[in-house]
Amino acid sequence: MKRIVVLGATGSIGSQTLDIVRAFPDEFEVVGLAAGNNVDLLFQQIDEFHPKHICCISPPDNLPSGITFTPMEEMVCLDGVDTVMVATMGSVGLIPTLNALKHGKAVALSNKEPIVMGGAIIKEFEALYGGRVLPVDSEPSAIWQCLQGEDNEISRLMITASGGPFRLTPVEAMAEVTPEQALKHPTWQMGKKITIDSATLMNKAFEVIESHWLFGVPLEQIEVVVHPQSTIHSMVEFADGSVKAQMGPPDMRLPIQYALFYPQRLSNGMIPRLDLGICHSLTFEPLEPQRYPCFGLGMEAGRLGGSCPTVLSAADDVAVHSFLDGRIKFTDIPRLVERVLTEHERTPGLNADELLEADHWATVRAKELVKRGLSRTAII
Repeated sequence: MKRIVVLGATGSIGSQTLDIVRAFPDEFEVVGLAAGNNVDLLFQQIDEFHPKHICCISPPDNLPSGITFTPMEEMVCLDGVDTVMVATMGSVGLIPTLNALKHGKAVALSNKEPIVMGGAIIKEFEALYGGRVLPVDSEPSAIWQCLQGEDNEISRLMITASGGPFRLTPVEAMAEVTPEQALKHPTWQMGKKITIDSATLMNKAFEVIESHWLFGVPLEQIEVVVHPQSTIHSMVEFADGSVKAQMGPPDMRLPIQYALFYPQRLSNGMIPRLDLGICHSLTFEPLEPQRYPCFGLGMEAGRLGGSCPTVLSAADDVAVHSFLDGRIKFTDIPRLVERVLTEHERTPGLNADELLEADHWATVRAKELVKRGLSRTAII
């Protein structure tokens, strides 16, 4: 039986993780649950899974008997924990991820930001302390699955992107996009932040950086291709030209389950199967840089390295939430991110404190720019 902690338990990935636990009750013991402000759902989860440790933003006054309020960064270090699911939002997952690895835990990593921010440090901790990162993000998980059993030179990693809801929208009309339109992803059901990142393709820049660190492949050997059907999640091309692809329905429970049971594959009736008995088409298109400026900004931050990916992530977080709140336009998202990146003085990013300082600076600066109500032209 695996003893697990779920960080971000009330969010989309956290809830789906608990779906897997629910489907395999004899395989898991939930030791700890951490959430944000959704205390009502957290208490429902407590009643069902009976964790010994919980964490949320505001400690409740009426904790059930036998349950301890334990900060995330301490919960992941407990002796009775085997696997930590990191399904938090933003930079808050960095320290728990590093602490879990330092204590030799398996870290099922759904949260992109920790490895985008601190990929070098995470890989260093993984090597030093015996913990292991298990990719949960669907595209890196697909690459991971394609690499199983392979000991051959990698020529390319090819990450697929649906293109989001505005793949065919005229570029000149993008300034009038509403949050409601941007949240209507054509293939995936996700949380609001990642759905907007999927509309701007910032999420693909994050996945390129993530895959670079996870698999040790140079950025220039990682490509993104638009694949509207979201049936192929990623591909790996080897030195001889052979290509392996991982296919499946767009359902996050599959990569979650693969990480939790690795190296085994278990079956349950909850996850839909790819039905090849019906007509399928698989199409691929080149990514249009002018349609997705966030992708180019993300790739440039990845090439610069150091503290720049941290600033990219923090500025994007502020920009996306400002768009969702109606304070900036959709097309202001890349303009705001670019402005913050341009103002940032890059540092080497050698430790978590340095990265968190850059994260704080970028968050504050981006919020200042939004508060000033800069026009679309003034943000440049």
